[in-house]
Order: sequence, then structure tokens, then C-alpha cells
Amino acid sequence: MQVELSSYISILVVLMKANKLYAPKSRENPQQKKRQNFIEQAAWICQNHTMLILIDGYNLIRQSDILRNYERQSLEAGRRALISKLIEYEKRRGHKITVVFDGWKNGSADEGRDRAGKINIIYSRHGEKADDVIKRIAAHTAEDTLVVSSDREIVSYITRCGKTALPSVEFEVIMNKVISPSFGGYSAAEKQEENPDRQSKKKGPARRLPRAKRQAQTKIKKL
Repeated sequence: MQVELSSYISILVVLMKANKLYAPKSRENPQQKKRQNFIEQAAWICQNHTMLILIDGYNLIRQSDILRNYERQSLEAGRRALISKLIEYEKRRGHKITVVFDGWKNGSADEGRDRAGKINIIYSRHGEKADDVIKRIAAHTAEDTLVVSSDREIVSYITRCGKTALPSVEFEVIMNKVISPSFGGYSAAEKQEENPDRQSKKKGPARRLPRAKRQAQTKIKKL
């Protein structure tokens, strides 16, 4: 009787081990699932992180073939055309946008501020250039900031501040493609990527881009 019982117990143990080995895995650990959800949310936040875009208004208008035509009608027509595009762009990307226009020649004694949609508009006061307003905002904000201008002095200053500058023409191409996906323009960076044969071929290990350039590329990808 004891032998039969012992054999039965041995068989039962083997069956239990086999069941544990081949049975489907139990439900995911709640803590592990919670952690996974947190990681997914963090990745989504990073990917969709908004930033402050500071725009040198007249510089962008005068670098654009389309917007320049509006400005030939009047300064106001040029500003309206730009702001209309920025409103559409902001709806699709959600970035905080501030556009600064020069008022240093004919502006009022105080800095002018306005708002169209969610676009903040600043007119520099008489005697102060838009460049100075952009520099002041960029230097004192802790936000993730990208400045749109082709002005060398602004670009140099912004870079020294540890912020990122993007040429007006490059931003316009990106903005137009976001507003109208069928837009056929390409930025200089995209042309370089699509024409790798034009790039100089260098042997040896690839060099890692400087930190400032990597940060700039990260911000540009968010546009």
C-alpha cells in the first residue's frame, strides 16, 4: 500500500511540474504593467513635446517669395499673410509661437502686444529693434526654444545662449508642408538626405555630431 501511495505521489509531482512548464503564463504583474504604461506615456510626451518658437517676423516675410508679394501691397498685408499661416501651423503642431515685428522707426513709445488665434504678436517700441526683443526673450526664458531668423547677429547670439536658430527659409518650407502635405518644397537638410551621392565620401569611423547640432536636429524634428 505504501509503495502504491509513493508511486502515486511521484506521478502527481511529475504532472504538476509538467503543467507548470507548459501552462500559459499567468497574467502580467500589475507593477510591471504599470511601469510599462509609464514608459509608453513618457515616450509619447517626449515625442509630442511642445516648444516656444520665436519668429523674426519681417525677416521671414522678406525671405519668402510668397509673403514678399503680400508685403509689396502693404506692411499690414504681409503681416496678415504670415500670421494666417502661423495660425494654421499652430493648429496642427501645438507649439507656442511668438512673432516679433520691428517698430523701432515708426512704433509707439511702448512695446505693442496683440494676439491672433493662439499666436502672440509683439511690436518693438520706438527705438528698439525686433532683434533686441527676440534676444531678450530667448535669453530669459527657460523653455525649450527655437528662433526663426536668417539674421546672422541673431543666430550668433541665440547659439551662444544655448538655444537653437533656424533660417527663415527652412522654417517656411516646413510650415508649408505641415499646412499642405502636398507641398513640393524641400529643405536643404532633406535635399542632402535624398542626394547622398552629393555628400563627400569619407572612410573611417563616423564622427558624432556636436551636442549643439544634435539638439538642433531634435528640435527641428518636432516642427
